[in-house]
Amino acid sequence: MNNNTLSFFALGGINEIGKNMYVVQYGNDIIIIDCGGKFPDESLLGIDLIIPDITYLEENKENIRALIVTHGHEDHIGGIPYFLKKLNVPIYGSRFTLGLIELKLDEHKLLRDTKLIPIDSESKLEFGQISTSFFRISHSIPDCLGVVFHTPEGNIVHTGDFKFDLTPVNNQYSDIHRMAEIGNQGVLALISESTNAERPGLTPSEMLVGGQIEEAFMKAEQKIIISTFASNINRVQQIVEASIKTNRKLALLGRSMVNVVSVAMERGYINIPDGMIIEPHEVDQLPPEKVVILCTGSQGEPLAALSRLSTSSYRDVSILPNDTVILAASPIPGNEKGVSRIVDNLFILGANVIYGGSAKTGMHVSGHGYQEDLKLMITLMKPEYFIPIHGEYRMLHHHRLLAESVGVEKNHTFIINNGDVVDIQNGLARQTRKVASGDTYIDGWGVGDVGDIILRDRKQLSEDGMLVIVITISRNEGKMISGPDTISRGFVFVKDSEYLIKEVNHLSKKAIEELQKESRHLQWKVAKQTIKKTVGQYVYAETKRKPMILPIIIEI
Repeated sequence: MNNNTLSFFALGGINEIGKNMYVVQYGNDIIIIDCGGKFPDESLLGIDLIIPDITYLEENKENIRALIVTHGHEDHIGGIPYFLKKLNVPIYGSRFTLGLIELKLDEHKLLRDTKLIPIDSESKLEFGQISTSFFRISHSIPDCLGVVFHTPEGNIVHTGDFKFDLTPVNNQYSDIHRMAEIGNQGVLALISESTNAERPGLTPSEMLVGGQIEEAFMKAEQKIIISTFASNINRVQQIVEASIKTNRKLALLGRSMVNVVSVAMERGYINIPDGMIIEPHEVDQLPPEKVVILCTGSQGEPLAALSRLSTSSYRDVSILPNDTVILAASPIPGNEKGVSRIVDNLFILGANVIYGGSAKTGMHVSGHGYQEDLKLMITLMKPEYFIPIHGEYRMLHHHRLLAESVGVEKNHTFIINNGDVVDIQNGLARQTRKVASGDTYIDGWGVGDVGDIILRDRKQLSEDGMLVIVITISRNEGKMISGPDTISRGFVFVKDSEYLIKEVNHLSKKAIEELQKESRHLQWKVAKQTIKKTVGQYVYAETKRKPMILPIIIEI
């Protein structure tokens, strides 16, 4: 790459919702924007989290100047602990964002060794040939920032996640005047989020949710259990205010809810009166009409507090008939099945359940801009080039059409994939090269040690089970001493399939004997491959299943 080239690319966050990571590079100066995680779907068995592949960054680590975090949502900060274990670079973020990052770093025992630098909308930073400034944006979490990268080639703007909320609960307005000023200075390229690019109109204000919550609280006759995203501090504040108006105490359930609310209280982002919060074990000591339980689990997570409450498996709190349960969040695509299961369980318990999309209940509004919000951002910035990010392909496509509808030239928009590089030199943008990108899987404490082969094995085990065939052979004579003994796990029930298991043992023994006739010294690798092939063909013919076959040969 030419040292006078300005480059932008994504290592995550394109054609997907989650694991956002973007890179701006000019010459030898690299700045990273966000480092998120993404939760796996059902096909990724045993995987806990997906983070971006950072091979390119590891290969160019001496050029990385900073990691700038736009806000504190999981899909923007979830990968940071794993990133820092490989690349320890300074992290810049707002006060609330850094508070949430600190929770993660403390859990991973990385807090002491990490440089965290607070910034706000007035900050200006210098990183070699790139300088940065910031502007305030509204979202569903406090202290969100858009970023302007000032380079010799021109200015690039990254919006972060945003909407234009004219009546924000926390009075953190999007700074429209500052955005217009940035646009008047000239924007070479606008990089803008696309989550709601398919939805017409303007995003409703969070303030509207507060009225719906208060009305539901007024009608509730017994306990109220309300679940929302822990990071949506604006909504938590509205829940607190509705609890005060209905003279109820507040209990917090779920580790992330407790942690995030604690950070928000410590840093002044939420106001909860002294004595209002009670411990979970105190819930049953108060009249039910005096209690609100605020918990995690609005997305159907099986181990979250709401899921455990719905199955009566939470130690200190129970849901009783006529309790009111409110899901103050719309299901993220892919989570509908888990949410439906919880709602069913809540109805079985006799609860009054308020659930469903925001249009149905009024209990949720999106933090991401609809089409008119997105067009307003583009109109304010007046970019020469436009790159939609943070969305699946159809969202990126619709966002590109919106950009063209408000004046961006048709051939000046780029829909890219993760790893595609947009290079800008002498004012001309091209997409002609790629860098390494992809998914890195987190499984327990393992980072990247589970790949496609292991996932394929897990899938096979989950679908057809396994057969373990144990054979003992004399080391001196090379003869079979005992076995074969076949163990079935997740394939067939042995007592109901005695003939099948007997035939598997017979075929395994026959395979070993034929190999011994050919050579006195049995080659283990050949023996195992022969057993797997012979038994596999027989089992498939009999059952139309393909269990994993593991021959174990023991020499004594």
